[in-house]
Parts: sequence; structure tokens; C-alpha cells
Amino acid sequence: MKEPVLILLKPECLYKYLSGNVLNMLSETRLKIIAMRLVKATRSLAEQHYQHHKEKPFFADMIRYMLGEFHGGENMLALIYYGENAIKKCRKLAGTTNPEEAEPKSIRGALGRITTRGVFENVVHVSGSSAEAEREIKIWFSPDEILLNIYPMRFKKINSYKKRIWA
Repeated sequence: MKEPVLILLKPECLYKYLSGNVLNMLSETRLKIIAMRLVKATRSLAEQHYQHHKEKPFFADMIRYMLGEFHGGENMLALIYYGENAIKKCRKLAGTTNPEEAEPKSIRGALGRITTRGVFENVVHVSGSSAEAEREIKIWFSPDEILLNIYPMRFKKINSYKKRIWA
């Protein structure tokens, strides 16, 4: 089944100049990139993305990490890959969340680390399910930024400008 998956190259990935390595590793999936943008996460955006972790003790540090407060880098690269079993392929390549438990040749195993504060610098985020991918993609991208129509949308006229928005 062809499906989209959201990939976020997290702030330390760009700060440490690892994005080329990660994109090269992701190319092994043979999936198509259908959207890409350089973003600076706001607190609101990061909290919306990780809303399912809101009650967990690590939530505050995770948000600070996504805002780049632990290493000085604040930019991220958001991508949508699309193709056959995209979520499964990308999650396998990313490795487990804990870099120390990840396969050594996975993205997180090769490039991630755990800081002395116990923060997982795991380089990438990969959607975990189709429902999660849809929710996350709609947070990070507008329909006009995506090359394929992957979800239902509608048109809205804004100041005589017709723009695609999520339905």
C-alpha cells in the first residue's frame, strides 16, 4: 500500500551537519519525496506535534529539545516521503527511539546519542502509523506545499485568492 510518512530532521541533526548523511540513508528506501521545507518550530507547533506525550515527565525537555535549546540549533527539515510501506521502511531505517538500543547501522544508532542530562538526541522523527502521519503532516504542511493530493481538501477564497486548505 502506498502511503505518506512525515520525517523531521531534528535541530541537532542540522546543527551538527548530519542532514546530508540522513538524507543519503533515507534514499535507501527508494521512496519519493513529495514535500520538503526548512522550518523553525514554535513552542505551539512542537506542543501540538507531541500532544500525546503532554502528561509524561519528559514532555517539557522534549519541547525544549525541539526548539533547539539544548544545542543552539533551532531549524529543522520537514519532509514527506511517499511510497509502498513508507512508514514501515522509514521506521526500520530510523531505528528505535533510544539511540543506545538502536541497530548500529540505523540512523539513530549511527548518529544519535543520549546526553548527560538523559535527553535522547535521536536525530529524526518518523510517523508511527497512517493516522499519526496524517495528523502530523497536516500540522507541518499545507496542501499547496505537497506535490500529491494525499488527503481530502477544499478550496477557500482568501482576499480574492483561492488557496487550498485541509478539509
